[in-house]
Amino acid sequence: MPPIVAIVGRPNVGKSTLFNRLAKRPKAITHDRPGVTRDRLEATVELDDRIVTLIDTGGMDFDAPEGLERQIVVQAEIALNMADVVLFLVDGKAGRTALDDEMAERLRRTDKPVVVAVNKVDGAEKINALTNDFHAWGFAMMPISAAHGHGVNDLAGALAELLPEVSENKDEPRAEPVEAGIRLAVLGRPNAGKSSLVNALLGEDRMIVSEVPGTTRDAVDVAVIRNGRRYVFVDTAGVRKRTRITDGVERYSVNKALGSAKRADVAVVVVDATGGVGVQDKRLISYLDKERTPFLVAVNKVDLVAQQDMLTLKKDIEEELRMCSHVPVLYLSAAKGKGVAKVLPLAETIWKECGIRVGTGALNRAMREVLDKHQPPLVNGRRAKFYYLTQAATPPPTFVFFVSDTERVRDSYAKYLENALRKLFKISMAPVKVVCRASHKPKE
Repeated sequence: MPPIVAIVGRPNVGKSTLFNRLAKRPKAITHDRPGVTRDRLEATVELDDRIVTLIDTGGMDFDAPEGLERQIVVQAEIALNMADVVLFLVDGKAGRTALDDEMAERLRRTDKPVVVAVNKVDGAEKINALTNDFHAWGFAMMPISAAHGHGVNDLAGALAELLPEVSENKDEPRAEPVEAGIRLAVLGRPNAGKSSLVNALLGEDRMIVSEVPGTTRDAVDVAVIRNGRRYVFVDTAGVRKRTRITDGVERYSVNKALGSAKRADVAVVVVDATGGVGVQDKRLISYLDKERTPFLVAVNKVDLVAQQDMLTLKKDIEEELRMCSHVPVLYLSAAKGKGVAKVLPLAETIWKECGIRVGTGALNRAMREVLDKHQPPLVNGRRAKFYYLTQAATPPPTFVFFVSDTERVRDSYAKYLENALRKLFKISMAPVKVVCRASHKPKE
């Protein structure tokens, strides 16, 4: 595993801005408001030709009360314990504070290499004035501007020099090879139990869980190895109706959540069983279906639903999935661990179906069989002529029909074609895309 560099510091000193700068991409949400980062974020980055795992953390306020604020500190402390090198970020403009002093004392007791980066030093003429306060700690110190990039390359070099040497001991046992697994994005309304589900899948309290809606803000990638395969779970912010979002941070969080769904191999939509299928659940399911995103529905908190109400809940779910009846549904309780073990195998099955490839000959024999069973309807007195069928890129399985006139192929008939192809090629859970393209003659 690559060595770990953890960025720590009090709230609102620019940790996420520096994290994005070193990662060379806007992975963490940044905002002037203190406390935007909550869960710890990780990224694989290159520091002066050394590959490291960089961790962004929430602001460490040691006087934080119990609850959400305390959990943020706990996650930062976990990152600190994992780190090989600590990057302690302070605010040069605000100067040294009592909380900075407490943080410095704690870092000294860890006996780990520490670099103090004095942020918001926007010019060489300001270095002395903005860094003098911090010399008293005795740590290596670098003036930087995370927002503008000043001094960041020098900082990367200083961090790289403190990294542990790469072991060349040939007697050490080699790590077992790890195959690439799938990437799962966990989506849903606020407070549906997304973070609880990710924790249950990981078998550890990796994500902050709170009754406060909107606890998760960033899309947080967490990797885990299961049976020689590396999976990535992406916990995302709760998705609410856009018209109800007035906060800029939440709007950005929701956009990142939807973007994560597009980049994932399989999405998991978490529905709160106690609240039933809400309007936003329906919108999210419709969005994923329209985008042809492979997904499953995980109905969470079933342990809190009375037995007599489960039948109604299942009927509601079945009704909402009527237009995408291929989507599988799991009923589980992340808090109790009930049904959680089924999520990963089911996602694997969906993803395997997404990779199905069918030869052109088999496709066109299938097309003839499908057309013979049910001819396309007459539209303005004429039928569309179907010439040939081919499969385009996967995933998901995309079948392209070349026809005389696409305007004469109704949506209902395209749905019939989709269902027929599903049955013929045993695609029961993956999305299938049927495309009709105009062609004036059959393929030679």
